[in-house]
Amino acid sequence: MERLSKVGFIGLGNMGRPMAVCLLKAGFTLTVLDVTPEVQQAFVDLHGAHSASSLSELGSNSDVVITMLPSGYEVSRVVLGVEGDNRDCLLGSMRKGSILVDMSSSSPAGTQALGKTLGDHGISMLDAPVSGGVSRAEQGTLSIMTGGDTVVVERCRPLFEAMGNRIFETGALGSGHAMKALNNLVSAAGLIAAAEALLIGRRFGLDSTAMIDVLNASTGRNNSTENKFKQYIISRTFNSGFSLDLMVKDLTTAVELARETGTPVPFSEACREFWTAAQSTLDKEADHTAVVRWFEEIAKSELA
Repeated sequence: MERLSKVGFIGLGNMGRPMAVCLLKAGFTLTVLDVTPEVQQAFVDLHGAHSASSLSELGSNSDVVITMLPSGYEVSRVVLGVEGDNRDCLLGSMRKGSILVDMSSSSPAGTQALGKTLGDHGISMLDAPVSGGVSRAEQGTLSIMTGGDTVVVERCRPLFEAMGNRIFETGALGSGHAMKALNNLVSAAGLIAAAEALLIGRRFGLDSTAMIDVLNASTGRNNSTENKFKQYIISRTFNSGFSLDLMVKDLTTAVELARETGTPVPFSEACREFWTAAQSTLDKEADHTAVVRWFEEIAKSELA
């Protein structure tokens, strides 16, 4: 089977940038595009990738196109074009037999609909969202959840292995995005549960750092206690690289998936409501770890 060598990469944000660097280091011929021209040019100047002037140019010169964008809405726009104007889009430029890989956090239902449209034009689609944050993106050790045809997954496996060290095949198209939303639901719940526990302890007189050490040596540990509290919350940096808006979006996707499957989820709905309330009061560009500041305001206490 012919190797996929020409890769188009759309979205050079906090996660997309280091992922694209990993593909270059693995020897792929990379063409990049970003909504901010300065970001795109800086990447090309620093890393030597090819620069595309349009979606059509990138699509026509790529065996596989990877999207790493804020949501499925942006992915749909770059694939199908803006409503009433589809002169510059991927659908009109990608060749038959090429592949679109959406590594964004998108709606499972939207991904399935987009995959059908692409399939009608002879283009395959995979959803392959990631988990691990900026640090693991830089190390090329992301967890990648792939949904779609297993033959297409195998064709794309060398790309995934360049960016991640754990690749999970989750099922049909859309299943990767479903799994990513559910993963972030569990992650979000663990973060705010730990925040409340620490605030209780803080008001009792316990030290925040000592509590984290105990939790991480005990059954209460989770990803947030291990990788977020000391690093971004107690330090007061609140700069993990994943925004509060994106977390709320993923929680909404998870709750919508529950409704579509007829699954009662009172705890998940309450969790999403807490995060949405924090979103409404914190800065627009707030990092997701800043949700703890909302809990601190309620408790009139601080974990620093």
